[in-house]
Amino acid sequence: MKEERAVPVTLRALTQRINRKLRRDDRRLRTARRGWFSDLGHYYVFDFKHKGIVKRHVDPEELGRDLGVLKDYELLLGSWSYPNT
Repeated sequence: MKEERAVPVTLRALTQRINRKLRRDDRRLRTARRGWFSDLGHYYVFDFKHKGIVKRHVDPEELGRDLGVLKDYELLLGSWSYPNT
């Protein structure tokens, strides 16, 4: 019998994968600075071509799976959460 194991992926590696995918559309996954968490969420997508925010309150794991850069057999290491503001 073959045992299936999840391949661990760090948040840093996932962020890099997402940004490589988004680069084609001049977009980046960004981290909000202190004081902007309530408006933008911890992560947001910024469009450099149009100089505006495309998506707020982004879950990196969900975005990674939607973009196809985080496979079903991969598991995000640790848990990220919105910091206390």
